[in-house]
This record gives sequence, structure tokens and C-alpha cells, in this order.
Amino acid sequence: MIKAAGVAEVTDADFTEQVLEAELPVLVEFTADWCPPCRQMGPVLSALAAEEGHRLKVVRLNVDTNPETTNAYRVLSMPTFLVFRDGEPVRSMVGARPKRRLLEELADADALR
Repeated sequence: MIKAAGVAEVTDADFTEQVLEAELPVLVEFTADWCPPCRQMGPVLSALAAEEGHRLKVVRLNVDTNPETTNAYRVLSMPTFLVFRDGEPVRSMVGARPKRRLLEELADADALR
């Protein structure tokens, strides 16, 4: 998977610990190596992690190698973004978007407190 600086990779094995049990709200990008819009999101997510890391955790999950989590949240399109707060998904967004729009949607989901 294409790496994004400051964005952790999560798996089926550590999803509960890294996302559901996280202290901060978590933005999860469900991504795939074969997905061009997912690659476009790399720099956006890196910038978001750098700027908002004190109040939002940003992670990526590869759908091809982590089918359990992908199926559990019924992710069908890439990229899909889910915002988790207190172990529950509170917002779902599908498709690549500019950082400004992503920040607006995170604010709407009360993920940036």
C-alpha cells in the first residue's frame, strides 16, 4: 500500500484496539492499492494527520487484505471514510475529496473537538 506520512496502517487484527478503543475520534480510510482516488488522498490524509493529530487519529485499512473489517462495515466503494467516536461509526463519506471539504465534514460529525 502507498504510505502516507503520519497515517497508521490498521488491520483486522488490531482494528478494535487502534480504532474502536481509541481515546480520540478516528478517521479510517478504507483503501486499496488499485484505487487511483485512494492514492490521491495520501497527501490530504498526511496533512490532516499533521494538523489535527492532537484531536483526531487518522488511519488507513487495506480492503484487499482485511476483509473482516471491510465486510463488517459494508464498505463497497473506495475510498470510503468512516469516522469513529467512542467505538461507534458516526459519519460515512465515500469518494476522494479536497482537504477543506474533508475538514468541514469532520467538523459536522463533531470529530474535531
